[in-house]
Amino acid sequence: MFQSLFTNSPNVSSNRIIYTPSLFARSSLLYLQETGTLSATDVHKSSRENLISYLFFIVLSGAGILTYEGREFELYPNDCVFIDCNKPYSHTTSEELWKLKWCHFNGPEMKSIYDKYKKRGGKPVFQASSNSYSTLLDNLYDEAVSFSYVKDMKINLLLSNLLVYLMEDAWDPENIGLTDRQREIQEVRIFLDNKYNTKITLNNLANHFLMDKFYLCEQFKKQYGITINDYLTSVRITEAKKMLRFTDKTLDEIAYNIGVNGAAYFSRLFKKVEGISPSKFRKMW
Repeated sequence: MFQSLFTNSPNVSSNRIIYTPSLFARSSLLYLQETGTLSATDVHKSSRENLISYLFFIVLSGAGILTYEGREFELYPNDCVFIDCNKPYSHTTSEELWKLKWCHFNGPEMKSIYDKYKKRGGKPVFQASSNSYSTLLDNLYDEAVSFSYVKDMKINLLLSNLLVYLMEDAWDPENIGLTDRQREIQEVRIFLDNKYNTKITLNNLANHFLMDKFYLCEQFKKQYGITINDYLTSVRITEAKKMLRFTDKTLDEIAYNIGVNGAAYFSRLFKKVEGISPSKFRKMW
């Protein structure tokens, strides 16, 4: 259920949707609470806290200030805000009155998702990398006012896309706040991603990074939740699947290209991971 509101006050003019998701959406999906467009008509400040919600908004024009987690952020056109509204926050338009598009939303796993966003380097305020955010908010509004019988599923998809954009823009390896040890292990993973097609043993990997091999295994599993060998196998099999689907390379050629010794071993490894032979996988696709 939704209610479309065109509101005017001494401070703002807004066009918003207040949305009530289904019980199914609340328990299983990303769900919308409110979305719309706001134009300030006078300088004003809005303050809130203890909302069970996550807020995303983009500044279309004008300027203002966000206060969040004890910091002030100056906001200008194309700046985006993504915050946990359970924490106190306020936003104030400057004399250069702003126009915003926003959405409040939530979901059963949003706390974990927002924690992941911050872990990847995500900040409360960042510059949009494209006009995708504005377009997505328009689509979200249109879907919220529609009479589609799968509306909540479509809203879930749009909010999922929003989170993808946010995660992409959040990625900032230089400012993730990793410890020196975590950065070392990250370098090991990057090495595996780039050198999977070479012969890699635990001993030469440990020697390359000047680490004790048992320490290396322990820390990699702790950081990524998977063993080095299983991670390397996953990377190799993923590359093999691409070649099986999109090239005419023989099994011997594919094995060579992913750093595996021979078609026979490659076939056994592939079947162990995928449950079918490489030839059957190729035929299926």
